[in-house]
Amino acid sequence: MTYPKGWRAATALRGVTTGDTVKYETVSYDVLQDSPVLAGRFHREDDLGHNVFLNTVADDPKYLAASPAQLSLHRNLVDQAVKLFGARHFDHYDFLFSLSDQLGGSGLEHHRSSEDGVGAKYFTDWEASLPDHNLLPHEFTHSWDGKFRRGQDLWTPNFNTPMRDSLLWVYEGQTQFWGYVLEARSGLATKPQVLDALASIAAGLDNLPARDWRPLIDTTNDPIIASRKPKGWLSNQRSEDYYNEGMMIWLEADAIIRTGTKGTKGMDDFARAFFGMNDGDYGELTYTIDDVAQTLNSVYPNDWKAFLTQRLTRTGKGAPLDWVAASGYELRYDDTPSVFTKAVSASRKTLDLNYSLGISVGKPTGATVSKISGVMWDGPAYKAGLTVGQELVAVNDRPYTDEAINDAIKAAKGGRDPIRLTTKTQGLVKTYDLRWNGGLRYPHLVKVAKGDGPLDKLLAPRP
Repeated sequence: MTYPKGWRAATALRGVTTGDTVKYETVSYDVLQDSPVLAGRFHREDDLGHNVFLNTVADDPKYLAASPAQLSLHRNLVDQAVKLFGARHFDHYDFLFSLSDQLGGSGLEHHRSSEDGVGAKYFTDWEASLPDHNLLPHEFTHSWDGKFRRGQDLWTPNFNTPMRDSLLWVYEGQTQFWGYVLEARSGLATKPQVLDALASIAAGLDNLPARDWRPLIDTTNDPIIASRKPKGWLSNQRSEDYYNEGMMIWLEADAIIRTGTKGTKGMDDFARAFFGMNDGDYGELTYTIDDVAQTLNSVYPNDWKAFLTQRLTRTGKGAPLDWVAASGYELRYDDTPSVFTKAVSASRKTLDLNYSLGISVGKPTGATVSKISGVMWDGPAYKAGLTVGQELVAVNDRPYTDEAINDAIKAAKGGRDPIRLTTKTQGLVKTYDLRWNGGLRYPHLVKVAKGDGPLDKLLAPRP
């Protein structure tokens, strides 16, 4: 392949470079299609150890200015992952990491690489890029979970055979789980920041009306049914909850194991037994739910098949949050957004009022108006008749600003007066009265027990 003059390319494939042309090695078709290339004019490569490389391409060379401390955290990620799983399922691994406000966000796993795209200021505005710090831990975990070990009906012999997705709660649920664990263990996020992220995820699921009718297992069909297209009234439909509610299963499993073994074992032992064989092998090893349950039983005897089946098939209010109490925490709400919530809101350019008015408000880059970007089914805004896409014009007859709506919610707390929102939709101006007097509400995990519980031990780095 010949690249533009001065550009550098990164891929899991290896080759010989002559000028601007690279002659790549001969590989099987499966390896070829699983080995994308990222190339760019502004490029740096960093050795993260264990034959893992961070290949970064940016819109401008100034965005490549990773500090030694930041690179140390990324080396910690690789080191902690190898310690966790006990084997590597690659001969070498390449993060194909783009820092760009033009390419948009991306995260796609491959066996010996991953395509990872975040905003341009990942390194240069480290605190603001907090929501992106989970991407590399998540995608790296996929080398073990999803590429090497994959659900039996997710594996296909060729591209003519459709995949079936019934085990995505392992494929993505465990990857989501280990992604946050490794983010904390590596220091890419602090423990309080990861706890904030878990609180946000737990609250979102705990307040999800769709859990009343749709079980988790059915969401594994979502990529097939919906083709990942936008949905209306998402809170009453669910989407790909096998990611986050799948993670809840594994947080609970870890708490059960640690409690039952008095802290001597946890999901780390499952990871080593389930993923930590055949070092260097980047083939595929399939599994069924019975294999998952059997491995869990080898770590700590329990009726794991019944546990998993119940978590996958039950419906009803409230997310599976037994791991919170078992770890000595409570999920609480107060009027102060966490550092994580603030960072996500800034990154997505949204105002999160889901747990008060039942809406989120967005103002995309370059836009001069704020619009309702999400409405919680059966929440105050829904009951008042508001919907997605309406422009917010005024709050209590004063011009709309994010500060004004926050002030209105605070002023209404404990009273009886409604909050009046004026909207504009295709030239139609209309006013709605929202019945909400509970004030601002943001989720937090609050420690209520002394000592380190299962969650504290889970998030601690391994020596």
